[in-house]
Amino acid sequence: MSRALDHQRHHRPVRGLTERSTGGRVQSRTGIAAQLTSALPALIVTAVALLALIGGAGTTCLPLLVVGPALAAAINRPCAVLAIGLLAVALGAVLGVRSGASGAEQAFVLSALVAVILATSLDSALRCRRERVLADVRSVAEAAQHALLRPVPEAVGDFQVAVRYSAAAAEARIGGDLYALLPTPYGVRLIVGDVRGKGLPAVSTAALVLGVFREAAYDEPDLLDVVRRIERSLARNLGADDFVTAVVVGYPRTGFMEMVNCGHVPPLLVRRTGVTTVETACPAAPLGLGAMGGRTPAVQVVPFTDGDQLLVYTDGVTEARDQHREFYPLGERLAEQVSDDPAGTLDVLHEELLAHVGGHLHDDAALLLVRKPAATARTGREPAGPEPAELEPAEPEPTPDLAAAAPAVRQWTEPVGRAGTRRPTVARPFTR
Repeated sequence: MSRALDHQRHHRPVRGLTERSTGGRVQSRTGIAAQLTSALPALIVTAVALLALIGGAGTTCLPLLVVGPALAAAINRPCAVLAIGLLAVALGAVLGVRSGASGAEQAFVLSALVAVILATSLDSALRCRRERVLADVRSVAEAAQHALLRPVPEAVGDFQVAVRYSAAAAEARIGGDLYALLPTPYGVRLIVGDVRGKGLPAVSTAALVLGVFREAAYDEPDLLDVVRRIERSLARNLGADDFVTAVVVGYPRTGFMEMVNCGHVPPLLVRRTGVTTVETACPAAPLGLGAMGGRTPAVQVVPFTDGDQLLVYTDGVTEARDQHREFYPLGERLAEQVSDDPAGTLDVLHEELLAHVGGHLHDDAALLLVRKPAATARTGREPAGPEPAELEPAEPEPTPDLAAAAPAVRQWTEPVGRAGTRRPTVARPFTR
């Protein structure tokens, strides 16, 4: 873990400096490439005319002049297409006169060239109109996506927070995965989920889940009641084969984290001793399938103190395969890259994930990491206390009484990645 901390301290500033130093050059190169592309049709028309003049081909090369306007229709605006077309007609007329072609032949070739120019200009106008409509649609979609997956601040309550999200759909910012984190009168609460299916139906279901969660998280004192409200809403609005896997987490009191896992991949808990998987003692059906029976959700109580971190993610991360069909080892990579900066940790994990799959994910992937810093880190100063001469021997802090917190069911977390000690977690059964 110390190696990972050193790696974070040295790697991220260098990367930022490199981006700042090369950003201007990249932008200038992009501008030069765009200018060359726009000028390419005119260069083609000029090259065809020069070849005709040098080679003495006469009117044989005149049909090649339409290549310039045709290419311009795909990359330029209508006015530029007309300008290149006029250049092609003028050069065609000069070539016809120079070659001594008959008036009828020259008129036929130039008429065909003018017809192609007008057609390509119309095509360019239609393309520009479609691009404007697409830009408007994208702006509306971006606003809707921003409202659905709201940005998560770096600090919420007593926690440092970081989120990384990648949608599998091309040019999409959201998909079937969902997340939300917000402070409530009952402590910080969060949800990470995965909707069955892809496309617009999955986005619609994700919007429904997030809307119900944001309302219920503020209204319901009990975390199980939040899950019940989501379940009832999905039962009314989803089809028989639709469902949502999710983990709902709350921090109702200092030192303890509550979780309700509904068929979702288990979160990873990071402590000084290593990384452990928070397996649930009472596996429950995904949200939306409660009417089919089976085990009902239960609240799982996990000790969560200063310095601990919790990573909640979707199966798009752990099921990502490389070219050798090997899964991405999230637990091992987290144990190696974890640091006191959640954003830095997720930056490295997200880059490694994309490199693992070759740059393109085949499923939506979401990572949400929360860390509880020490009191001195949150306030920026040491807690007030008596002078050193007046200090009395400190009494050892009592061990949290897990049995008193929720005596119904016990379970253990299993270590992954590095070796870690077993710590008990406690589950409280779900009652309707």
